[in-house]
Amino acid sequence: MSLQLNGFHHLTAVTADAPRNHAFYTQVMGLRLVKKTVNQDDTSAYHLFYADGLGSAGTDITFFDWPTGPDRRGTNSIVRTGLRIKGEKAFGWWSDHFKKHNVKAEKVSEENGRQVIHFEDFEGQRLSLVNDEADSETHPWEKSLVPAEHQIRGLGPITLSVPDLKPTDMVLTQLMGMTPATRFGDTFVYHMKGKGPVAELHVRVEPNLPRGGQGAGSVHHVAYNIAMSEYDAWADRLKQMRIPNSGKVDRYWFKSLYFREPNGILFEIATDGPGFGADEPMDKLGETLSLPPFLEGKRTAIEAGLKKL
Repeated sequence: MSLQLNGFHHLTAVTADAPRNHAFYTQVMGLRLVKKTVNQDDTSAYHLFYADGLGSAGTDITFFDWPTGPDRRGTNSIVRTGLRIKGEKAFGWWSDHFKKHNVKAEKVSEENGRQVIHFEDFEGQRLSLVNDEADSETHPWEKSLVPAEHQIRGLGPITLSVPDLKPTDMVLTQLMGMTPATRFGDTFVYHMKGKGPVAELHVRVEPNLPRGGQGAGSVHHVAYNIAMSEYDAWADRLKQMRIPNSGKVDRYWFKSLYFREPNGILFEIATDGPGFGADEPMDKLGETLSLPPFLEGKRTAIEAGLKKL
């Protein structure tokens, strides 16, 4: 079987202020909270999933809520998350919107042949709005404060920083089936299956930077999208290529495999289903605390330890 990644599945970052994070991503950014749950390995922490109107794979930016100080910027880390919007009018609308909400944002510029706006959230999470040339189907959230035509369409591209390209390149191309494409400045572009920024991973080579450290404003890991039918084959591939990994992990809403690329950045391969409608009606996504079946018996204790959003 010829295995290829279908772009991004989700990206998980770190916040130290879940209520403010919830307000920023639902109200300022106009995303839908599609799953309010906990970190399955640390149930004292929220895991909040923000996405499009249907919680589609490839549209989720998610956050672990940990009581931590700011991150330490540097290499060996994921340094920027692209969020796709469409068309010149959208860039004008978002520029005005950021000014109204005092969001730290740069002016519209061009990067790798596309319009972009680089900006940060209140904790310094590095984000970009990126023009999406793909005409893929979109699923706006009807209750968003952002007009449907200007809403975020999903993730991509995502940018890593590494001190040495060669070992990362070997994993991206030989294990993960990505294709090296263009280069701009010190950034190398790799393509997955698909069209446009959702299928692009950018790798910035920065050997002179210190090693980055996790904290509020950092990215924890990036997840790549696969079909459920290919999950076993990807698990076998990791095993055959002797890549140290988590083995199969059932997250209930999707199935995962975790491993670190040679520069230490955590990667996840995640299935496109069953999806967030597995345990909640689609019109009620994210309204109550959702727990996978193996944590349901601990609900009272888990809820008692969480902040109100």
